[in-house]
Amino acid sequence: MKKVILLTSLTISVLATSCVSKKKYTALESELDNTKSELMKTRVEKDEYQTKYEKVQERVSNYYAKINSLQKENNRKLEMAGDLAPVSKDSKEAMRETLKNVDPEKLAGAKTLSDSLNLAVSHNLKESLSDGNDEDIDIDVDQTVVQITISDKLLFKSGSYWVSSKANKLLERIAEVVKSEPAMEVLVEGHTDAQTLKKESYIQDNWDLSVRRATSIVRLMQDKYGVDGKQLIAAGRSSFKPVADNDSADGRAKNRRTRIIILPNLDKFLAMLESK
Repeated sequence: MKKVILLTSLTISVLATSCVSKKKYTALESELDNTKSELMKTRVEKDEYQTKYEKVQERVSNYYAKINSLQKENNRKLEMAGDLAPVSKDSKEAMRETLKNVDPEKLAGAKTLSDSLNLAVSHNLKESLSDGNDEDIDIDVDQTVVQITISDKLLFKSGSYWVSSKANKLLERIAEVVKSEPAMEVLVEGHTDAQTLKKESYIQDNWDLSVRRATSIVRLMQDKYGVDGKQLIAAGRSSFKPVADNDSADGRAKNRRTRIIILPNLDKFLAMLESK
């Protein structure tokens, strides 16, 4: 009798063990299938993001090529023009009036008609856009390519990509310039300093932050200020295009910036002489 009971107990124990192992196996097999499915999904998403990234990179590269082409063409036109067309008498007069208000040191560096025009347009645009934030905005014009550099103090809080309401007037005015010429394309570049972001940050790294900041500006210009999305390009440059030394607080502050590059045609460029 004892043998029968012992044998029965052993049989039940083996069956129970076998049953639990089978359940574990089934669960592990199901988990493996799920993992494979997630891996496949991740690969598909990675391919999709890679494709989008390559398209953005191609568009950015084309834009830089267009900048170089436009600079050469406009410089050629201005060199050929000298004191003649395409610069009208009214544009020259507007330029002379503007240059009276330009810093003498900067004015001394203007050796050609192109230099004078660039300086005058830069001065007028800064007067029009700065709204008392002169230290946070820098405007550079090179062969009619307008580059507006905005400090992150005006646009964002530290480590954030949410656009500050302080920047609304500036972005609205830039949007008006862009909307005035539907064929114009505008590149918005995000730049950061070289410091590593805090580990608890929801931003992955400086690449992520620079892209998100550029995209935030582009989205705002489209959704709030009515710029056609076809005219806008967003690009993140991380910390790899510094304008100052990253070893000092002042240098890092200069490197944290957003750059907006506008390619107006020559007529629109000359019209900016009167934009105040």
